[in-house]
Amino acid sequence: MSISRLLAWSALAAGTSGLAWASLAKGLPLSLTEVLGFATGAACVLLVIDESIWNFPVGIANNAFFLALFWSARLYGDMTLQVVYLALAAAGWWRWARGTGKGEDLPVSRSPRAESLAAGVIGASATAGLFAWFVRIGDAAPALDALTTVLSLTAQWLLNRKRIENWYFWMAADVLYVWLYVSRGLYLTALLYAVFIVLCLVGLRRWTVTLAPA
Repeated sequence: MSISRLLAWSALAAGTSGLAWASLAKGLPLSLTEVLGFATGAACVLLVIDESIWNFPVGIANNAFFLALFWSARLYGDMTLQVVYLALAAAGWWRWARGTGKGEDLPVSRSPRAESLAAGVIGASATAGLFAWFVRIGDAAPALDALTTVLSLTAQWLLNRKRIENWYFWMAADVLYVWLYVSRGLYLTALLYAVFIVLCLVGLRRWTVTLAPA
């Protein structure tokens, strides 16, 4: 393990321990669920950057913690998103484990033009539909919740296929998530997504190095 990776994992472990203690001691207005969501979320992204298949089980644990957190915050879109993520994570886990089907790891690649176009059309339609639904059920932030839900689902689908474009969708969603969670008082989660933006830039740079030729 490189020095930079060791420092990143050490910082995550130390930060998680400190936040967990502060939560249990009531030193900060944080729930233990939010702290565990922070830890598993950051760990998942670090594993994705390294193209490690273990990002999927860690991501599933993260989904469970955030499902409980978002239920309490009345962010129904994000709550439902965690359930969908569980299915997508299982599918991605299988896809990465299967690789190319020829005994080789699934390579990093670019999304074909037709695939990108389809994702854009379906994403726009899904955002409009979700917005109408979230308004109807009394979601706390229907427009942002709908848009970030669709961006995140698209990003996860691209990640499952190891498309390099997944990083752009994650970054777009993360910028919006920072604002959304600050507005809902979920400051630690907002900080986590701010960190995600930085990690996405690192991941994009690293995946670009290993990008398969077109």
